[in-house]
Formats: sequence, structure tokens, C-alpha cells
Amino acid sequence: MTFALSITVAPEDIDGNGHMNQAVYLQYAERARWACLRQGGLTQEKLLAAGVGPIALKATLTFKQELFVDDEVTVTCDFVWDGKTHQTIQEIRKADGTISAEIVGVGGLLDLTERRLVPDGARYFRELAHDPAVFGLG
Repeated sequence: MTFALSITVAPEDIDGNGHMNQAVYLQYAERARWACLRQGGLTQEKLLAAGVGPIALKATLTFKQELFVDDEVTVTCDFVWDGKTHQTIQEIRKADGTISAEIVGVGGLLDLTERRLVPDGARYFRELAHDPAVFGLG
């Protein structure tokens, strides 16, 4: 199940070249990831109460097409699980379906007491979420 969030490019997202600033692509990806977590029932408060927090380990951003003020985009979010870590596969698509950027992140869940990755992040997502299917978990 692919999660998608709609965003309109705002004037403050634009750089001196007249297109969207490179850092904003990562902000959009982050906004979509948190919206996806909330849709599945994982709020920041719920994660903190469980003693864990999501952590980014790596992000690879590939630019495909420029974005401009008032462009309507959809930011997708899919999870691929692998023990301690997971990949978050994301696309930023223009309204016409053109891919503007691809973001592949590697993340995990940090045990906030031990300050180490939990051994099985997917287990927390399954147990804490009201809809684990949002995260590709059955």
C-alpha cells in the first residue's frame, strides 16, 4: 500500500534560481513520512511512550525535474523492512505524473534509553500501529 501526501510548492520553497531549493525536497519527504506514520496510528507521542524514536541513517536524493511556485506535487512513501533497518522509498511527482525527485532513505528505530537501534523495528510498527499495512506490514 503506497501512502501519498499532496503538497503545493510555496514561494518560500524557491531558491535564487527560481526553482525549489534542494533542501526542501528532503523536508517534503520528511513531512510525508510523518503523515504516513500518523495515518498508520504512530504518533510521535506514542513512539516516545514506547521508548523509541525513528532515526534517519542515510538519504539519497535524485533530482529529475524542477519544481516551481504553485506546482502541485504528490509525495509517496513505501517501506521495505530488513531487520534493524528499513528503507523508505519516496517519489515526488508533479500533477501530470512526472517524477520530480526520488528519495531513498535508510532508517531505524532508536531505543531512547540505550541509544541503539532496536533489533526489530518492524515489530514495534506492528504492535503500536492501528494499521500496520500502511507500512507494508501484514
